[in-house]
Amino acid sequence: MSLRDSLDLIRAVRPEAGHAALESEIQQERGASLRAAEQKVIATLAVWRAAPEHERTEPLRAARYAVWAYFVQRELIGFRRHTDVIRDMDIPPIVLNGLGEAPPTWFRRRR
Repeated sequence: MSLRDSLDLIRAVRPEAGHAALESEIQQERGASLRAAEQKVIATLAVWRAAPEHERTEPLRAARYAVWAYFVQRELIGFRRHTDVIRDMDIPPIVLNGLGEAPPTWFRRRR
């Protein structure tokens, strides 16, 4: 039985339960999405920290993008303050200072 069939059955018995089931599903997806974004931040920060000093440019860009995407995801869910996350994940200022930076390829002239 699919989710849609289940929801139809629930609605037939109690219409408000269909809404509750859908809301629960949405909350689960939000949580999974936030966890995935957090894992991406952890992974990109680890790569950046492990890279030799002269090879950190691309890993830094990846870390900045991952942190920016994670913050956007948190804000969409309703978390507006990131200070605890920055402290707990030990996100360094060099990563935070470049958030929102567009990759250089965005500015190349297209022919």
